[in-house]
Amino acid sequence: MDAQQLADLLADVRDGTLPPDEALSRLRRLPYADVAGARIDHHRSLRTGHPEAVYGPGKSPTQCARIVAEMLSGGSGPVLLTRAQPQQVTAALAACPGGTVHRPADRGPDSADSEALATVVWRAANVRSEQVVVASAGTADGPVAHEAAAVLGAFGVCATPRADIGLAGMHRFLAEIDTLAAADVVIVVAGMEGALATAVAGVTPAPVIAVPTSAGYGAALEGVTALLAMHASCAAGITVVGIDNGFGAAMAAMRILDLAARSHGGSE
Repeated sequence: MDAQQLADLLADVRDGTLPPDEALSRLRRLPYADVAGARIDHHRSLRTGHPEAVYGPGKSPTQCARIVAEMLSGGSGPVLLTRAQPQQVTAALAACPGGTVHRPADRGPDSADSEALATVVWRAANVRSEQVVVASAGTADGPVAHEAAAVLGAFGVCATPRADIGLAGMHRFLAEIDTLAAADVVIVVAGMEGALATAVAGVTPAPVIAVPTSAGYGAALEGVTALLAMHASCAAGITVVGIDNGFGAAMAAMRILDLAARSHGGSE
């Protein structure tokens, strides 16, 4: 249940079009419902403005399907299944038709590696006007950047991707400075030494959210080197999320955009 649904429910009781007992029955689902071994947080949109997402790893296909179904029945906003294996996607779509599957363009559903993991979105929000750039340093960072863009799209933000602009080819980065400078928020996705985040934060006034990835050779330590480098950046004010956490970066961007929208008199 989101804020608009709750307001409508109370208005229906006030107007006499909904019996109080029926309203009470609906409200019993707040703040959570027990489904498939999970406690679904139907109250989260009321508290934070966004529903919780369904994280695929560790769940069976049946659990994913049942949890998605419960979330769709208990609110009106977007529902996301993240990091989903092909079997989880199939089960969730069979139980809940109408979801849109997002995978990196060159990754098919039968791919064997983790880069085939999908983000599935039901009931995407209306398109918003804000400009968010998702900049990635190299092709190996693409799956994480794609996850961030898919999550933004679920909430109505059409991300502008800027791929393969890492600093090893400085001319590629310099060609994108105008785009970076015009953004409302920039998400920077980089592995190896994570230097792209510092460079981006030095050319744009926008909030910069840095995502270290596990891409890189031995000394990259599966993303730890990029994580520490981003935290130690000399560019002030960078926000850093966890390794490979494109979802978390997108949700941080949404909080920033929603706050800005409220300060200007309402959401886009």
